[in-house]
Amino acid sequence: MASSLTLPSVQLQFSTPKPSRRSSRQSTRRLIVRPISASVSERPLEVKSLEPTKLPIRKIPGDYGLPLIGPIKDRQDYFYNEGRDEYFKSRIQKYGSTVYRANMPPGPFIAKDPRVVVLLDGKSFPVLFDVTKVEKKDLFTGTYMPSTEFTGGYRILSYLDPSEPSHGKLKQLMFFLLKSGRDRVIPEFHASYTELFKTLESELASNGTAVFSDANEQAAFNFLARSLYGSNPADTALGLDGPKLASKWIVFQLAPQLVLGLPKPAEELLLHTFRLPPALVKKDYKRLYDFFYQSSSSVLDEAERLGISREEACHNLIFATCFNSFGGMRLFFPNMLKWLGRAGVKLHTQLAEEIRTAIRSAGGKVTMAAMEQMQLMKSVVYEALRIEPPVPLQYGRAKRDMVIESHDAAFEVKEGEMLFGYQPFATKDPKIFERSEEFVPDRFVGEDGERLLRHVLWSNGPETDSPTVGNKQCAGKDFVVLMSRLLVVELFRRYDSFDIEVDRSALGVKVTLTSLKRATS
Repeated sequence: MASSLTLPSVQLQFSTPKPSRRSSRQSTRRLIVRPISASVSERPLEVKSLEPTKLPIRKIPGDYGLPLIGPIKDRQDYFYNEGRDEYFKSRIQKYGSTVYRANMPPGPFIAKDPRVVVLLDGKSFPVLFDVTKVEKKDLFTGTYMPSTEFTGGYRILSYLDPSEPSHGKLKQLMFFLLKSGRDRVIPEFHASYTELFKTLESELASNGTAVFSDANEQAAFNFLARSLYGSNPADTALGLDGPKLASKWIVFQLAPQLVLGLPKPAEELLLHTFRLPPALVKKDYKRLYDFFYQSSSSVLDEAERLGISREEACHNLIFATCFNSFGGMRLFFPNMLKWLGRAGVKLHTQLAEEIRTAIRSAGGKVTMAAMEQMQLMKSVVYEALRIEPPVPLQYGRAKRDMVIESHDAAFEVKEGEMLFGYQPFATKDPKIFERSEEFVPDRFVGEDGERLLRHVLWSNGPETDSPTVGNKQCAGKDFVVLMSRLLVVELFRRYDSFDIEVDRSALGVKVTLTSLKRATS
């Protein structure tokens, strides 16, 4: 998702009322609309020159332990003994610093060098976006890179640094892809998620519960194929197998970072110590390749015009669509539903009223203009992206010696050192966000909320910045926001409220619906 697709023709404008109280409280009054820009017209968040500094220079605390032993111990803590969040939190407490040294999994024998400088606050974290200071080559998945055999032998856009010649061409191709399908996005999302809600209602009627995640995967894949390529997978040789094939292919690449619930010795050996062989998903990937190659003739023509071979372009389209976009929807949509479900009936009622009123004003249709009137809905989407960003891990390698500042101190980093940021800690920084650990639905409503958008960082850059061929911000930033808004709109135009149960899964959460209350107005 952090390197997925874009909709350059859609510049999302955020309309916000003047607040009469702090924006961290939930809104209960009728909203007055005032347009406020949060795209390219917004002054971007700048990573200011880090030298000189007025803060005290402090040696970066922490250590990497003994070779081999230290990384393995840290891996055990990260996956099993502490868990990811506690792994970072306990070391903040130990060192009294949000910047420190540690090892990041997987370590031996998959990653040659697991040593990183960890950045865990909203002030130090943005240096990871500054491509004049950090290199992004082959760092998309962190301290290791999956075999290029997963992607036809090509290094995909997500793994390229902007300084590499192919980066600009491939990112421009992604811009073209979304621009060519922009008129299909809203109607195809409506069609695909209408099918999803029918499936969920049927399962609820039959079983008393319905698993959102399963139906969401099929709806997400169908939507992406129909909107971006004008192709319905069910009418092709791929059939309904796309989500299953794509998910398996993604898991094989991310396995060194996952806990799948296997017995610990088996999981450590099979997932975290040695790589899963790409040959095991070769046939699955060939089916995906054939579908995308046959469905993307006009995009492949554009690739050739840009100087990219049709084969390389197709592998990049698969990665952008299946790994970045489908993978992101597979992860983020259940997370967003989780936060909405936990927020309760009061928020559901407010969203339903706001969304239905705006749709009625637009003649009964969901349009971009109508969604611009939905201030609370837009805030809810940003709050979900803030509190649980879909791509939590960010990496960059220092291009030169530099000084990085946290809120309290400055730290000297040497050229070539790997920098790592765990985004949920940066976007829940209590020195930036009040009630930072809470899901506050109207946090981004009003002028105070507008100012906070620059600290929403899910897209590998501030929300107030825009992706370009020269940066590594998510090429699909606007597209992802639009899809997420459409999910909330489609949900509350149909239902007054819903109830859920939440369990953990290997790639996020499993959300089970226990009730859907049909709209009464």
